[in-house]
Amino acid sequence: MGKFLRFIGILFMGLTSALVLLSGVGTTCVALDATQYEGMEAIAQFQWLYIIYVLAFVALGIMGVRATISLVRGKENAYRDSIIVLVLSLVVGAIHMATSRALRDGGSSMPLDFIVYAVVFTLIIFLLFGIPKVKQMVGFGEGGSNGKTAAGGMTAIVMGMLVSSVQMWAGPTHIFDGVNLADAFHTQMMIGGGILFLVGLGMFAYAALKSTPVAVSQENGVSA
Repeated sequence: MGKFLRFIGILFMGLTSALVLLSGVGTTCVALDATQYEGMEAIAQFQWLYIIYVLAFVALGIMGVRATISLVRGKENAYRDSIIVLVLSLVVGAIHMATSRALRDGGSSMPLDFIVYAVVFTLIIFLLFGIPKVKQMVGFGEGGSNGKTAAGGMTAIVMGMLVSSVQMWAGPTHIFDGVNLADAFHTQMMIGGGILFLVGLGMFAYAALKSTPVAVSQENGVSA
C-alpha cells in the first residue's frame, strides 16, 4: 500500500508541476500583448501583473519539478517543499483566476481553472499524506528505492507526453482568430517533451536492472 501511495504522490506532484509550468509559459503571449486577442483587450492595462503571473508560475513549476525529483530521491524535506509549492501555486492561481474573470469578456478564466483545480486535488492528496500513520506508510523521506525510481520514470514519461501534445489538449481554449496559440512553441515543446520521455524510459530501465537479482555462483578452488 505504501508503494502505491508513493507512486500516486510522485505522479500527481510531477503532473501538477508540469501543468503549472505550462500555464506560465502559455500566459506569455497574452502578458506581452493582450490587445491582439479578442476579448482580452482590458488585460493590456495590467500587463505588469500578467508578467508577474508568468514569472511566478514558471518559477513555481520549476520548484515543483525540483520537489518531485526530491520525492523520487527520498530527500528529507521533499514533502515539506511539495506542500509549499502547492500552496503558493494555489494562491497565485486563485488570484490570477479572479483577475482574468474580472477583465476578460464573458468572465472566463479558462483554461487556468483546470490548472487551479489540479493544484487543489494534488494538495488534498498531500495533506492526507501528512496524517502521521499515512505519512509513515508513504515514507517519502526514507531514501531512494526502486519503487520511487519507477514512479519518477512514469511521471517523466507522462510529463513528456503532456508537454509534447499540449497543442492538442490545450488547443480548444487557445484558438484566437483561427490560430492555435498552444502551438506557438511547437519545436521547444516537442524537444522538451521528448527529453522528458527518454529520461523516464531511462529511469524505468535503471529501476528494472537494479531490481533484477544477480545470481552469484561460487565454485571450489582458485580461479586464475
